[in-house]
Amino acid sequence: MGDKLSQQQRDYEVQMVKIFAGYGCENCNYFLDDMEKLYSVDLAPWVPVVGLEIHAQISSNSKLFSGSQVQFAAAPNSLVSFFDASLPGTLPVLNRRCVEAAVMTGLALNCSINKRSLFDRKHYFYADLPAGYQITQQRVPIAVNGSLSYSLCIDNKMSQMVTKTVRIKQIQLEQDSGKSLHDDTRNQTLVDLNRAGRLGLFSCFLEPDMCCGEEAAAAVRELQLILQTLGSSQAVMAEGQLRVDANVSVHHPGEHYGVRTEVKNINSLRFLAKAVDYEIQRQIEELENGGTILNETRAFDSKLGCTVPMRDKEGKQDYRFMPEPNLPPLILYDAKSLPANMNHQQVVNVDWIHERLPDLPSVKRAKLVERYGILPEHSFTLLNEDGLTEFFENVVKQTQMKPKKVIGWILNDLLSYLKQHSLIVKESPVSSFLLADLLNLLEKKEISSTAAKQVLAELWKGEGKTPFEIVKEKKLELIQDQKELEQICQAVIDGQENEVMAIKAGNQKVLNKLIGLVQRETQGRSNPVLVKQLLEKKLSE
Repeated sequence: MGDKLSQQQRDYEVQMVKIFAGYGCENCNYFLDDMEKLYSVDLAPWVPVVGLEIHAQISSNSKLFSGSQVQFAAAPNSLVSFFDASLPGTLPVLNRRCVEAAVMTGLALNCSINKRSLFDRKHYFYADLPAGYQITQQRVPIAVNGSLSYSLCIDNKMSQMVTKTVRIKQIQLEQDSGKSLHDDTRNQTLVDLNRAGRLGLFSCFLEPDMCCGEEAAAAVRELQLILQTLGSSQAVMAEGQLRVDANVSVHHPGEHYGVRTEVKNINSLRFLAKAVDYEIQRQIEELENGGTILNETRAFDSKLGCTVPMRDKEGKQDYRFMPEPNLPPLILYDAKSLPANMNHQQVVNVDWIHERLPDLPSVKRAKLVERYGILPEHSFTLLNEDGLTEFFENVVKQTQMKPKKVIGWILNDLLSYLKQHSLIVKESPVSSFLLADLLNLLEKKEISSTAAKQVLAELWKGEGKTPFEIVKEKKLELIQDQKELEQICQAVIDGQENEVMAIKAGNQKVLNKLIGLVQRETQGRSNPVLVKQLLEKKLSE
């Protein structure tokens, strides 16, 4: 497992494992009951190490090095220029929009922007890489030494969250390859070059600072939100706009990192968490059974829930990196270095981009909490669901109900309906206007909360009715005649002798049962607060 480190380093790493375990990371929690005892018998917990390589497709109308259009699900080989097909004599032309998007992303991730970056050729043979090399930034990338802060729940409790930070090694622009389409029936592989020539995006390398699938998924989700906020990438994983390669290894505290495996092309946050956790467990079991870990590339089989071997890396591949001869160094400027006679439309100004950065997700969450008085964990949910923040704010603008109450209806009721029917916010049959209209009826005490839920269920059917129309049609208005309500309360009291005796004996919790019975008798058309007052008055007589 490698040479032993110093006792100070060993003790520090053991302490880090304890901290991670305290954060609820099950994968770091092996054999932690008695650390000193375990060391005395030369047995120690396993420390998982996870690093990520994230490829995001930049939002641009054309490709990175050619003028071909970028379009999802276009007909195969319908968006291929001469350069994309690597015809002799064609030259790359760098897309300015892609450079600006990479700079914007680097600034948002606290990176140092290299004012002079270089392009390289990475040589390897693959059927969907017609040139036989990929244009990338191996030596001097556009951005380096950044950081990404993300939050995750402790023991799956939204009310208990911890913030962690992962270092970012570099962000680089690079050309994407084509796509191989395997036809098992005919035993052949077809090649689609629609992706060729555009950036496999800017690739973002996250240092091995994570220790489980939950952390990896949380970090990628935060990065995804940042990219979408910036507009630098749509980052829709289902459409291949964001792909993740996970590097996983395990080792004992105080020892060098173990042999790592790479799990390639993961296109779902859920699959990422599962793949990382499975690979950690697989490596631990392999080592504890006396086996060895191979330096190999694996894929995650979502149907089987496990990783499977793709190819080994034992024989180190020589990519024969060399400077890209057809692209000069990429020069960026700031306010100080920009020449006075330079045409601003022909250069990329880092300071200009920095000044126009929008509020990042962390800032948006803080503003939501401050502006509306909602809980921090609620702000995470609002931002994690695409379009939910805008929906919430639109409802707040149109209703008299306080935001703290509105958030409950959004997260507990509307979001529940959306998930049950596998819909996104934009597809909701209940608009922000209709929900605000319903909440206004509730706030004015024209209907009860029970009736409001019935109205919401009717609105979900999308029949074009307003909340007021549904209330009238279903006769869900609150009973305004207090004498009628008093008679119903008395009837309930008369029929529940045991409960009445319990209440008079001091058990006030039983009163909730009587309130529920009155609600049942009125079919949710009674005001629970008023019912409680009437029951208490009658029970005290």
